[in-house]
Amino acid sequence: MIDFHTHCHRPEHWGCEWDKHWRPVYGRGAHDYGPEEYDRAMAPVTAACVFGIRATAAGVLTPNDFTERFCAETSTETIGFMALDPADPDVLDQLADGVARGLRGIKLYPVLALFDPRDEKHDAFYRAATDHGLVVLWHMGATPSPAGDLSVSNPLVVDEVARRHPELVQIIAHLGHPWQRETIVTLRKNRRVYSDVSACWARPLDGYLALARAQEWDVVSKLVFGSDFPLWTPAEAVAGLRELASSHPAGFPPIKSSTVEWLLDGDPRPEMGLA
Repeated sequence: MIDFHTHCHRPEHWGCEWDKHWRPVYGRGAHDYGPEEYDRAMAPVTAACVFGIRATAAGVLTPNDFTERFCAETSTETIGFMALDPADPDVLDQLADGVARGLRGIKLYPVLALFDPRDEKHDAFYRAATDHGLVVLWHMGATPSPAGDLSVSNPLVVDEVARRHPELVQIIAHLGHPWQRETIVTLRKNRRVYSDVSACWARPLDGYLALARAQEWDVVSKLVFGSDFPLWTPAEAVAGLRELASSHPAGFPPIKSSTVEWLLDGDPRPEMGLA
């Protein structure tokens, strides 16, 4: 099982954003854990992508060197992603630094960073990511933060990036909730765009419909597993997915066992360049 969505950032990386806007919603610890706790949680997985968050406008920052060090200190097979904000004037220098540190992908967070992914001024950034064979993982969809801009968090913005940069491997996080339908049609038309299913079980009706639609649109192979640790562990994510799959409202199609098996046992890393 490959977990494509785990976090490593510390409370101090959040500035005041967590305590002001996120803790009242989630009511859980502010990412206060270390490599040992991470390894215990990741025991069921073969490998895991791990990253922090960078959103300069919100005062959120996980440095490249922290992610590099965190990955080195875990016994889990980790694939480190740098957390970048394309609105930063030195973002290409940050990208080069991440590549030099062995980081294999980029986590982007436009809803908090307040940049529009469709803006052509970011094309040099996307070209650099493509040239270095980096995978871009987008937080797409909802945020509990009043500071966030939902207009730049609809998964359809990824379609515009993919049209201009078709060789860039992109992953839409959380199935783009609540815009799962938009995510699915974006996956269908763009061969190098994927989506992780992290947190889809947290909204069971939306999660069920999203997986059923993925089957109808024949994009199950474009879905990947993600736990969203530390909000959920991989074990909790697996239990949530299995519970979704056991749902079968009258008149609706079932979630196929092959869909769950792909999410838990499939490994698209070679196609993504992450093998």
